[in-house]
Order: sequence, then structure tokens, then C-alpha cells
Amino acid sequence: MSLEEKFDSAKDQVAGKAKEVEGKVTGDKTREAEGKAQGVLGKVKETFSDVKEAVKDTLDDYKEDSKKEIDK
Repeated sequence: MSLEEKFDSAKDQVAGKAKEVEGKVTGDKTREAEGKAQGVLGKVKETFSDVKEAVKDTLDDYKEDSKKEIDK
């Protein structure tokens, strides 16, 4: 996960939690729901980035293994 992706997902998670707490304190159910949704979005971004990186690593390993087979 790139530093920019980590920052973006963390920013959404923190901002979402702040909105959620603000909504709970003020009794604003809409604000609370917005916060929860933004927090989930941050988690989804983090998970997507992790999956993307795992796929890239797997493809890199496959390419390396394929090259070894060709060189034999």
C-alpha cells in the first residue's frame, strides 16, 4: 500500500469516527450514519489497496517463476 493510499484510508477512518461521535453527542442520527459510512469507506479503501498489492506480488512471483522455467 502506498503512503498516499494509507493516508487517504486513514483520513477517511478518522474523519468518519469524528463525525460518528459528533452525531452521537448531538443526537444527529444522519451525521452519525455519515460518519459510519465514511469509516467503512476508509476500511474498504485499505482492504482494496492490500488486495491490489497482493495480486501484484503474486503476478511478480509468477513472472519470476516463469522466467526461471524458460531459462532452464
